[in-house]
Amino acid sequence: MDTTLLSLLLPEGILEYFELTNVIKKEDSYYLFLSEKNLPPQEFQSDQLQSKGFYEEETVRDFPLRGKACYLKIKRRKWLNLSCGKTVYRDWEMVADGTRMTKEFATFLKGLSG
Repeated sequence: MDTTLLSLLLPEGILEYFELTNVIKKEDSYYLFLSEKNLPPQEFQSDQLQSKGFYEEETVRDFPLRGKACYLKIKRRKWLNLSCGKTVYRDWEMVADGTRMTKEFATFLKGLSG
């Protein structure tokens, strides 16, 4: 799929960390399914991490597309830190400082974890 076109439709910077896995078009809305890529967070770069799947999918209402409601179905990844036995995930505030992702979107993603 052409990431240039997708980057125009999705929040800025999201394709650096998520991949579009499915799109469902309904009569009055679109559902875009996004799964976080298996790219371990930089703050744990020196630790050995093992992917442990995803947190429960969250639904976010985004800007309308072609006059229809648009929903992002987001699955955030989690990893097991084999060094300490704890589950870790990406800190979206750190990501916002180091990428083109908007601070508001990073704050929203951070809020999904609890």
